[in-house]
Amino acid sequence: MKVYISADMEGVTGVSHWDEVDHAKPQYSYFQKQMSKEVAAACEGANAAGAKHIYVKDAHYSARNIIPSYLPENVKIIRGWSGHPYSMVQGLNNDFDALMMVGYHSRAGSSGNPLAHTMSSAKIDEIILNDKPASELLLHGTIASKYQVPLVFVSGDFGICKEARLINPLTITHSAMQGIGNSTISIQPELSRLKIKKKAEKSLSLDLKLCTWAHPKKFKLELKYMKHVDAYKAAQYPGAMMLSPKRIVFENQDYDNIMRFVLFCV
Repeated sequence: MKVYISADMEGVTGVSHWDEVDHAKPQYSYFQKQMSKEVAAACEGANAAGAKHIYVKDAHYSARNIIPSYLPENVKIIRGWSGHPYSMVQGLNNDFDALMMVGYHSRAGSSGNPLAHTMSSAKIDEIILNDKPASELLLHGTIASKYQVPLVFVSGDFGICKEARLINPLTITHSAMQGIGNSTISIQPELSRLKIKKKAEKSLSLDLKLCTWAHPKKFKLELKYMKHVDAYKAAQYPGAMMLSPKRIVFENQDYDNIMRFVLFCV
């Protein structure tokens, strides 16, 4: 069994402020270790379920956060950003049997996390995919659906776990925290790590095909920018159209082209 794990940081147990996920801030070191422990726990759970090969994509900020020595021997880690449009699931294809997401967070425009955003907290107010407000889970889970790779496990804040279950109720989730205004309520970190390991193992012990998403036949992506100047610039992308001073739309039948649009316009 070959497993892909995409790991973010804003949904890691205890995170409640941008300083805690910024490598230039003193608080970062503790949460870097917690992120590494939670990813390692998912890997350990996957191994317990029979995984032979695990690929981990460090998918937060610099993409150089996870401490590689925390991970089991059969793990290959993807660090840094290649520039490929698959971004947080770089290298995902139909060779993989399952996808897991660790440390994911609520989407832009929601209240599930003080750090809620989609792709860019500084530039994007909202992303809408096929008329649904889009999280990073939705954007990258749709890549998985193209290759019929099931999303079997998600950990992060309460909001993103709820979204995952609404898309597919059979996806196993682990809610490490809940955002309330500019605060979070989190469970104990070691307990969270243990639960991730147990649930990751369980998620790979079920019928994986039941967690596969249907892949739409066509796509419409809307971007709402915080600044009108960014929207005007992005509207120059071939095929993009302005809907209002801060909102543009791009439509295509190939999801790879949608993610290329995101790559160049977010």
